[in-house]
Amino acid sequence: MPRPVLLKTQSWAGTFALARLVWRRDRARIPVWIAGIALTTILVALAYPGLFPTELERMIMSETMSNPALIAMAGPGYGLADYTIGPMFAHHMLLFTAIAAAIMNITEAVRHTRRDEEGGRIEIIRSLPVGKLANAGAVFLVLSLTNLAVGLVVGLGLAALRIESMGFAGSVLYGAVLAATGLFFAAVTVLFAQVTETSRAALGLSFGFLGIAYLLRAVGDISKEALSLVSPLGLVLRCQVYVNDYWWPILLMLGASVFIGALAFVLNLMRDLGAGLIAAKPGPARAGRLLRSTWGLAVRLQKPMLAGWAVAMLFLGLAYGSVFADLDKFFESSEMIRGMLPAIPGFSLTDQFTALLLLIMTMFAAVPALLMTLKLRGEEKASRLEHLLARAVSKGELLRGYVIISLLVAVLMQVLAALGLWMAASSVMESPFAFWPLFKGAVSYVPAIWIYVGIAALLIGFLPRYTGLIWAYLGYTFTVLYLGRLIKAPEWLVKLTPFGHIPNVPLETMPAGQVLVMLALALVFIWMGDDQFGRRDYER
Repeated sequence: MPRPVLLKTQSWAGTFALARLVWRRDRARIPVWIAGIALTTILVALAYPGLFPTELERMIMSETMSNPALIAMAGPGYGLADYTIGPMFAHHMLLFTAIAAAIMNITEAVRHTRRDEEGGRIEIIRSLPVGKLANAGAVFLVLSLTNLAVGLVVGLGLAALRIESMGFAGSVLYGAVLAATGLFFAAVTVLFAQVTETSRAALGLSFGFLGIAYLLRAVGDISKEALSLVSPLGLVLRCQVYVNDYWWPILLMLGASVFIGALAFVLNLMRDLGAGLIAAKPGPARAGRLLRSTWGLAVRLQKPMLAGWAVAMLFLGLAYGSVFADLDKFFESSEMIRGMLPAIPGFSLTDQFTALLLLIMTMFAAVPALLMTLKLRGEEKASRLEHLLARAVSKGELLRGYVIISLLVAVLMQVLAALGLWMAASSVMESPFAFWPLFKGAVSYVPAIWIYVGIAALLIGFLPRYTGLIWAYLGYTFTVLYLGRLIKAPEWLVKLTPFGHIPNVPLETMPAGQVLVMLALALVFIWMGDDQFGRRDYER
């Protein structure tokens, strides 16, 4: 009986040699990812005992995290009746560190599969005596070891802290959640790399899947738990780390990863090199008006990404808006929460939580705006700008086109998120709030997003090889704004971000002078980046 193709030795020839090549190329990136995830997790855990030393403070936090809006953001809490440091830390941090592990695997998997194939590097490798599955197998092998390293470093690091209620078993399970989540999204990304023809499409589908998983979990955690169990992010939270320490979600995730990975290998064997199972539609015979300008070309290149994020932001607003169905009852039943929030004349507690949701959605809205700006750097690295610059097109004109679209994208994403929030909230509330104040609050955050776009343009001009720093800065912003309130971080840490200089909109009015200062700062960054980009040499 013939052996299945996946089990034939020749299909995997050269896998270990290619794995060494993948590691060599990422010998700096992978340790930085591991260290970033591990150090953030361990340092935050180390701070928790000093931040919540008394039982009263932990009970107050337990009441806070029982709020539907925060459940939608961070996941359901376990052990709330006895909210010790371990359950509290897992409740606050586990979901977001799992998302960080997913992002690491998505970017690395696309980089070494579809992007290498798109750049012609896989074709060169395949001219050597290697099997057809060798590259995908090497990527899986390296990412599996990377996820194992993340799980071990985080798990053993948390156990080494010897914090009460954070035992060895729970700490190891915490690390296992990160490893299993990362491996699952690595498998999903490699699968999408077989389906699509471009790295842009593979990356878009992978991040879209991550966004859908987050939204399913958010809706499921506050309404129907079945939706959370369908989502990989919701499933791993059912491990109940530091409470019951269940391992069955890890086994399900590993089983799903093996199945999806095997399917990806089968599809890899079925398709031709450079092709995807879903062929891209042929373009029109003649260029339309949109493609006759640099900004039109930029829109065309990023159209799938922009459309996907537009839908995602609308659904994010709808998901968060749906929690308002039970929010009033929660406030009525919790005197502790009413005492915790400051009384702002003319505004209810619901209004204050609306302001919190606006802030969270704005940080998500910054992502597509930055992706649009940084696409120019991606085109430069792929040597595709040469074809445009050979014509009557200046580098400054190219950068300005991408930046202007990014600024408009920021506005669009904010409006869609606010619209989704208002529509869902209006459908479930007896006395819905007006859309206009919510709209003004959402637009008030736009100057902050524009500053991030300006910093990205600045990096493209002065430090093109380090444009990834803008993602680190956005990650820092999310950390200090989300965790800063939980761990009582100093105010000056928040002030290091543009969001730290925006009042609590829509409860407070954004001063016109402050808006002008932020807009001026964004324009200065854009002008400096544009000027330097026009002066510097073409750089891959």
